[in-house]
Amino acid sequence: MRKALGRGLDALIPGAGKLAAQSEPESGPSTNPSTVDIPIAQIRPNPRQPRAEFDDNALTELADSIRVQGVLQPVVVRRMPDGAFELIAGERRLRAAQRAGLEKVPATMREASDIESLELALVENLQRDDLSPLEEASAYQRLMEEFGHTQEEIAGRVGKSRPNIANTLRLLKLPEAIKRDLASGKLTAGHARVLLSVDGADAQLRAARQIQARRLSVREAEKIVATRREKAAIPQARDLHRQALEQELSAALGTRVRVQPRGRGGRIEIEYYSNEELAGLCDRLRRPAR
Repeated sequence: MRKALGRGLDALIPGAGKLAAQSEPESGPSTNPSTVDIPIAQIRPNPRQPRAEFDDNALTELADSIRVQGVLQPVVVRRMPDGAFELIAGERRLRAAQRAGLEKVPATMREASDIESLELALVENLQRDDLSPLEEASAYQRLMEEFGHTQEEIAGRVGKSRPNIANTLRLLKLPEAIKRDLASGKLTAGHARVLLSVDGADAQLRAARQIQARRLSVREAEKIVATRREKAAIPQARDLHRQALEQELSAALGTRVRVQPRGRGGRIEIEYYSNEELAGLCDRLRRPAR
C-alpha cells in the first residue's frame, strides 16, 4: 500500500513521494540542496489540511529533538501571489519547530493548485497513518464536493481501493454521538463499520453503548449485530403473515379486521359502524362453512 501511495505523491508533485515517505521524528540538519530556509512567520497554515488533531506530547517530543539536532525533513510550501508562503505538507514539523523556538525552517517550494495542495497533504498523512478515520473521510468528501472527484478518481490518487473509499465515507453518516466516540478513540473504525450495518440511529446508539460497556471486540460486536438481525427477521415474517390474514378476513367480512397475537394466543377484532352492519356480520359468521 505504501508503494502505491508513494506513486500517488509523485503523480501530484514530482519527487514528493520520496520526501513524504521519510519517517519522523526529525534529526540532523537539512542537507537537501533543493531546499531553502524560510522564516516561519512567512508561512501560512494549509487551509486544506485534512488533519484536525495533533498530539501535544508527540509535538513536545519532536520539538525537543529539533532543538538538539534541527529539522531533517523540509516542509513543502507554495508561493502565493502576495509573496507569502502557504504550507502544503509538514504542519506537524512546522508546529514542532515553532515550539522549539526556531525562526526559520528548511522548505521545498513547489507549484501546486488548490486541489494538489489538498491531495498532497492527504496522501502524506495517509502514508504516516496520521489521520483518524473521520479526518480521512472528511478529506475524501472535500475532494468530491469541492473538486468534483469521483470515488474511483480518489482511489487512484491515494492508492486505495474504491470500496475502501466508499466504506470510509459512510462513517460520516453515523450519529454525532458515535462520531465523537470514534474521534476520541472510545470506538474503533472497525466498530463504527459494524454499527453502520445496524438500521436506525437509535439502534446504532444502543449498540454503541453496549460495545463500550462490555468492551466488545469488533468480531464480538459483529456476532451480536448478526444475531439481532436474525431475531428481528422472525417477527417481521410473522407480521407479514398476520397482515395477509387481516386483508383476507377484511375482504371476506366487508369491514376492517385486526389480528392481535398475545403469547401463544391472541384475539381477532372485527369493526362495525351500525347495528345493521353488526347484524350482517353475525349472519355471515353463522353461515355453515361450505
